[in-house]
Amino acid sequence: MRIVRYQNNENQIVYGWMLEDKIGEIQGNIFGEYRRREAKTPVKELKLLAPCEPSKIVCVGRNYVEHAKELGNEVPKVPLIFFKPPSSIISNGDEIILPVQSKQVEHEAELVIVIGKRAKNVTAENAKEYIFGYTIGNDVTARDLQKSDGQWTRAKGFDTFCSFGPWIDTDFDPSDSVVTCRVNGQMRQMASTRDMVFNVGTLIAYISSVMTLEPGDLIFTGTPAGVGELKNGDVVDVEIEGLGKLSNSVKA
Repeated sequence: MRIVRYQNNENQIVYGWMLEDKIGEIQGNIFGEYRRREAKTPVKELKLLAPCEPSKIVCVGRNYVEHAKELGNEVPKVPLIFFKPPSSIISNGDEIILPVQSKQVEHEAELVIVIGKRAKNVTAENAKEYIFGYTIGNDVTARDLQKSDGQWTRAKGFDTFCSFGPWIDTDFDPSDSVVTCRVNGQMRQMASTRDMVFNVGTLIAYISSVMTLEPGDLIFTGTPAGVGELKNGDVVDVEIEGLGKLSNSVKA
């Protein structure tokens, strides 16, 4: 099932579910008990918002060997984690704003895990029980600031630097799907999720050994090689096989 979040006719922000190209409202808690109303509103009539509201966004660095190499880094022996603030979130179709502080803003196409229930000290074998679903992400990064600062908070945390959506797929299989990124239609990134250094179960186990994950929290699982610069007027499309496409324009 695909879960979306949107503004209804009463200007309320609500959750919904998709059936082919139509959406029905969900009443209740998507992470608990809820009921689905009939899917009858065409999706093209709605502006889909980021499909959940995470309390935290945990990201994984250098989780593809070739990406680590292209930036001159070694592959970590354990997952390398960092945060993006919720204030950086934008939705499918929104603009990525290039900050004046950076001269080198880049795209990073990623598979994103959505946590479904509170997780603490989860084992890799049991991790699947804590997954609500998956979505598509773009971990936008000010590469020059990442290099100059030494730590990544500023480089990863600008407003509009966390695009994800357009929906959460609760049935998606992350074991072997192609992740691509195109800028103005030109291919920049392409790899399979099977190429991740640390798989989904390992990531959830490691992160939940450090912090408690809450329903709706996101884990950005890392980006393949091919990251590149974004410029004013660009359109960046992140696509994951079987999951969908996330598209954003870029503005200085």
